[in-house]
Order: sequence, then structure tokens, then C-alpha cells
Amino acid sequence: MFTTPFEKIITRAWGKPGSHSLETYQAAGGYQALEKALEMAPAQVIDEVKKSNLRGRGGAGFPTGMKWSFVPKDNPKPKYLCVNGDESEPGTFKDRYILEHDPHMMLEGIAITCYALDAHVCYVYLRGEFKHQAERTQAAIDEAYKAGIFGKKVLGRDFSLDCYLVRGAGAYICGEETALLESVEGKKGWPRLKPPFPAVVGLFGAPTVVNNVETLASVPHIFQRGAGWYAGLGTDKSGGTRLVCLSGTVKKPGVYEVPLNLTVKDLIFKPEYGNGLPAGRKVKAVIPGGSSAPVLTADELDVALEFEALKTKQTMAGSGGVVVMDESACMVRCLWRVARFYAEESCGQCTPCREGTPWQTRLLRKIEEGRGTHEDLETLVHVASSIAPYPPIGLGNTICALGDAAALPTHSFFQKFKDEFIAHVEQKKCPLGDKPWGAFQDAYNKGLPQ
Repeated sequence: MFTTPFEKIITRAWGKPGSHSLETYQAAGGYQALEKALEMAPAQVIDEVKKSNLRGRGGAGFPTGMKWSFVPKDNPKPKYLCVNGDESEPGTFKDRYILEHDPHMMLEGIAITCYALDAHVCYVYLRGEFKHQAERTQAAIDEAYKAGIFGKKVLGRDFSLDCYLVRGAGAYICGEETALLESVEGKKGWPRLKPPFPAVVGLFGAPTVVNNVETLASVPHIFQRGAGWYAGLGTDKSGGTRLVCLSGTVKKPGVYEVPLNLTVKDLIFKPEYGNGLPAGRKVKAVIPGGSSAPVLTADELDVALEFEALKTKQTMAGSGGVVVMDESACMVRCLWRVARFYAEESCGQCTPCREGTPWQTRLLRKIEEGRGTHEDLETLVHVASSIAPYPPIGLGNTICALGDAAALPTHSFFQKFKDEFIAHVEQKKCPLGDKPWGAFQDAYNKGLPQ
């Protein structure tokens, strides 16, 4: 597609003085999109979002307009919008910058979404560690109330909207939409069985839509410039631009707004993005969508940072966290670190995840420290397969996708770097010269799955 010339829309005001204020946002045309949306029927608003091909930016990439349309119109219960700002996927750090630099963009998206859904209450759920971002967001909400954007009459129309900020306690599992709903309700953040889905039975048992921060920040641009314009920025199935988080062994790590046809290779090497690796280093592997996304090898980087394109490589765009590893990286050690994260963050509700994730970490530590056997390698693959098979993606044996997130890296790291795993076993040490963690790390590891 790409009929619209690329331009930055989400990050257009980043770095400008006072970009987080209502005055600055309105001076650049802020809340004009809301004015336009309020002149339309709610069903028309949903249709426009469908035409824009906006897909969720939180990880799954589900079509946003379609998700909104699942909310039943004849349900007598109140409807809710929940904003997922619990950004905790390793390698991902974009939503916090939206909240810090331009929170009103998200708030305008909230108002448009709530109008489309006939929802009169929105909860913005932020990761507990986001203290500064929470302060910025609350200040923006307060400004919106004072300006008559939120409250009894949104911009003077016969539509009321209240918006509340809720802070979590730093649990990765609360980034899963049903665990988030449990947390907002004041309960332990355990994922729910689906169906029923949140669109029918969500917050407080009522119809609910859960959207990511970047997704909602994209909504105003659809109504400000038109659904066709927004769709033309992207591919046939994915409209707009997207934010990616580049980290690891690159000269210029950071958050970049990119066109969806930009390849992983260009993101890493183009001067306006990563600008390549330090002298003497070469790419060994790249995680393209946060730590749960299956890894790519150096030969697989000519693939666009787009949902459907990455599926052809049996991986996913995910939350946009692109992590680059050079040839000095030990893939066993890298996988061990990823596995330890998921073992620590498992809620323990499902047996495959509760038992399988720490089992993976124990096996990987044994292999990395030169104590592993060929049988351990077979067991590692068996344990990962018991949590979630690979491929296909998304058909695991647990209530939520954390099990998939823990198993898919194990499958992909082992399949694509099998020789390195075998070398650890046969040489009885890390062939890259990494020292075992040893006793000096035991204090740090205390209480973490080994």
C-alpha cells in the first residue's frame, strides 16, 4: 500500500518545550479530532477505525476497530475502557515516552474511543514503577477536566466521561488484559479463562475494551487526517506508523517512529536509526518484538517490522522491542536470562508455566556452567514443548500467553543456535569464554528461580 508519504505522527512533538501540556497540544490542533468524532454516530466512528487498518500496538496486533465492534450494543450494563499502560515486556520502552511527552494525545484517543463504545468511564492502568509518567498523566487528566474535555459534558456535548488513573505494583502478568482487569478490581492479578472475552464480560462483569497506550494515541490522527490517509501510511492489513524500541549492541539505541515497511536490517544500520554496531562487531541475533518473540539470525534481517511480514519468519512484531546481540553474546546465557525473567513473573496459576519455567532456568544454568548433558538438551526442548509447541504461535497449554512467551524463545534459540548449545555440553564450559555466575552472584540470585 504505502500511498501516503511517511511522516512522524506519534512523536511529532517530542522534545518540544511543554509538549505534555494542554496548551501546547491544542496549539498543534489537539482535540480537533475529538470535535469531528463527536459529530459522527458512534457506529461511524468504529467504521472509520476499521477502515484505517489500525492494529493494536501492545503485542497481539489485533485490528482495533474489530475489537471495538465486539462490544454488544444491547447489553444493559455500563461499558468500560481500560488503557493498558503496564509496559513491562523486556526490551520495550515506548509507551512511557508517550505518557511523558504527549499524554493528551492518548487522552484524546480515550475520549473518541469511549464515545464510540458508549462508555462513560475509563481506567488508565500504569505500571507501578512509572511514577513520573503517572504524575504527567494525572496532570493531563486534571487539565482535561478543567477544560471541559472530560466531565459531565464532553466539549459541551450530551456525553459524560470520567477518567481515573490506576497504578499497578510492578507485576508483568498484569500486562495481560484479563489480569489487568482483576488488578483494577483490587484482586490478585491472575488471568481469567476465556471465553467469555472482556468485550462481553470484562471489568466488574460488564462489557470492556482494553487498548494499549500507543494504540489509543494513534486514534486522533485517523479523524484529524482521515482513515484513508492513515491506512495509506501502512500496508494492506496494517495502517499507520509504529514505535519501535531499539536496544542492545547498536550505536544509537532509542525509541523510533518508523514506517511499517522498514526492515529490521535498516533499523539497525541506517544512520537515522541505530547507525550500525560498534567497530569490529557483527550481528549474531535479533529479538524483533520483545523478549517473548522468537529470535532472528543475522541472515533473517531483511524482513519488514510489520505484523504479517514477521509471521513469515515464525516470529512476531509483538510490542516493538528490537534487541540486537553481537557475536560476543552467548546464546545460552542470553536465553537463561530471558527464562529467569519469565520464571520470576509467572503467576503460578497454570501447572505447565508454574513448573516448566523454573525447570527451564535450572537446565539452562546447568548447561551454561558446563555441567549439562545431551539428555539435558533433550529435556529442555521437551519442557518448552510441554508449555507451548513451536510452531504454531499462540497455541500453548496455559490460560494466558505468558507460557507461550517463556517457551517460544527456548524453541527458537535452541533451533537456530543448536551448535552453540551442543558446544557447551561437549566442551563442558561456555565456548565464548563467559565465566560461570559462581558464588559472587548467589546473593543477587537469592530468591530467584535458579
